[in-house]
Amino acid sequence: MKRGQYPFSQKKGTDPFSGDTTLPLTRRQQEIYDYLLENRDYFDHPPSLDQLCQALNLSSRGSLHKHVQALIQAGLIEPMDRTHRGIRLVQQQEAEEGIPFLGTIAAGRPIEAVPQPEVMQVPDELLGRKPCYVLKVRGDSMIDAGILDGDYVVIEQRDSASNGEIVVALVRNEEVTLKRIEQKPGEVILHPENAGMEAMNYSPDEVQIQGVLRGLLRSY
Repeated sequence: MKRGQYPFSQKKGTDPFSGDTTLPLTRRQQEIYDYLLENRDYFDHPPSLDQLCQALNLSSRGSLHKHVQALIQAGLIEPMDRTHRGIRLVQQQEAEEGIPFLGTIAAGRPIEAVPQPEVMQVPDELLGRKPCYVLKVRGDSMIDAGILDGDYVVIEQRDSASNGEIVVALVRNEEVTLKRIEQKPGEVILHPENAGMEAMNYSPDEVQIQGVLRGLLRSY
């Protein structure tokens, strides 16, 4: 079965209680990132800003530096040293190796683990800086966010999240759920993305974040 990929981004302004979420890349920033991604095996050493200027037909090194800084802040690339003479893609898990598929996640139930973890290949752009894993979604609590029953979600292992991010949360050490998180002093609210469902309120010690959504895959 062939899986189509649907990169999922949480853009600023899409959620009333979101904090600093990831802004979409500009056309030029995307062009620079795509060039690095497509040519990562071509360079013996990470390219310098001068090499990038020449390759992308840019006349201003200063303008390129601003775009590079934006990509660094987005966590997509990193400088080789403090002088930024060379830049490289952030080290990610190799797509060829794949990441583990751990099982099915359904609201209010523990993760239904597969007997033996399988490996799934996912696009590089869905991988994070930290280890990732895949879960299959069961239920319709996140349909308004475009996450449907039967979708596969790519999760980056993290124990913290910003308000407005979609997380895998362990509740009261018993139940695991995929919800959008809102954190307030003395309170954690897990929001479904379904108009027919109500938010769930917990104390901070009742909720443990186990990962943050990076993207999704859909089967046809």
